Amino acid sequence: MGTAADFSREQRALETGAGFVAGIDEAGRGPLAGPVVAAAVILDPERIPDGLADSKALSAARREALFDEILKTATVCAAGTSASVIDKINIRQATLLAMRRAIAGLARPADYILVDGRDLPGSPCPGEAVVDGDALCLSIAAASIVAKVTRDRMMDRLASAHPDYGFERNRGYGTAQHLDALKRVGPCPIHRMTFRPLSQSDLFTS
Repeated sequence: MGTAADFSREQRALETGAGFVAGIDEAGRGPLAGPVVAAAVILDPERIPDGLADSKALSAARREALFDEILKTATVCAAGTSASVIDKINIRQATLLAMRRAIAGLARPADYILVDGRDLPGSPCPGEAVVDGDALCLSIAAASIVAKVTRDRMMDRLASAHPDYGFERNRGYGTAQHLDALKRVGPCPIHRMTFRPLSQSDLFTS
């Protein structure tokens, strides 16, 4: 059992002069379809929702409830990068672009950022990359929840426009049902054509 996420990194930044500290995380790097979504969250130290954790460790219902709490108590921005842009610049660069967009969209500019993973996105403000940050930092955990819920809702809407693939169930990941649909009907405009197996087989070309 790992250590629970805490506010210690945020607190250190606040104590050394940062006015606002934002946690940054993404959802949707791995799927075959849909956008990658990043979120930036500045928690109010006096109103941190109880139970923040890595979104992957939470039930869908708990994520939804915490999403609503985060929006009520924090400064939040979510931003995405489309499948077509992912294909043009690659998933790593598309993820960093989504992060920069989320940071830039905050109603309060962040003075310091805490980013899940190993890469800083190239934002003008200083910060640090935190491996497993969604399990260690409350701000990043909050961002992971916002990114995940936002992307899931986007995929639900895209499922209505592209009903063959079951996006409301697989969120664009390469499940057996999704791959079977690709074999039957080919890809749609929100598929990432540079991702395997789409990039490697004429089986999935329309």
